[in-house]
Amino acid sequence: MSTEEENAIEAAAAARRERLRALRAAQELLETPDDAADNNNTNEDDDENDVQMKFRNYLPHDKQLQEGKVAPPVLPKFEDPIATLPPVEEKKEDPFLNIAPKKPNWDLRRDVQKKLDKLEKRTMKALSQLMGTLFPFSV
Repeated sequence: MSTEEENAIEAAAAARRERLRALRAAQELLETPDDAADNNNTNEDDDENDVQMKFRNYLPHDKQLQEGKVAPPVLPKFEDPIATLPPVEEKKEDPFLNIAPKKPNWDLRRDVQKKLDKLEKRTMKALSQLMGTLFPFSV
C-alpha cells in the first residue's frame, strides 16, 4: 500500500516538473524575441540613429510604422492532464427516496381542528357553569 502511495506521489511530482518545464519554455520564448529585437535596435541605432518602434497590440495607420508591427509570440501547446481525464460518473439516486415522510396523523389533525375548537369552547363554558353551581359564593 505504501509503494502505491509513493508511486502516486512520484507520478504527481513528475507531472508537476513537466508543467514547470513547459512554463519555463514558454517564458523563455516570450523573453527571447524581446532580447533579440533590443540587440537589433541598438545596432541599427548606432548605425543610422533612427528610432525603431515596435507595435504589439496596436496597428498604426501609417504604412511605414505598420512594418514595425511585431508578430505575437507562439506559445508551446500545453495539455492539462486533468482536463483529458473523463469525468467520473456518479450513481444517480432518486431524490424522492431521501425525503422523510410526515407524521401519519397530520392531515387528520388538520381536518378535525375546527371541531376540536368548538368542543374546547363548550368544555370551558360547561366548566364555568359547574364552578358556579358547586361554589356559589366564591368571587
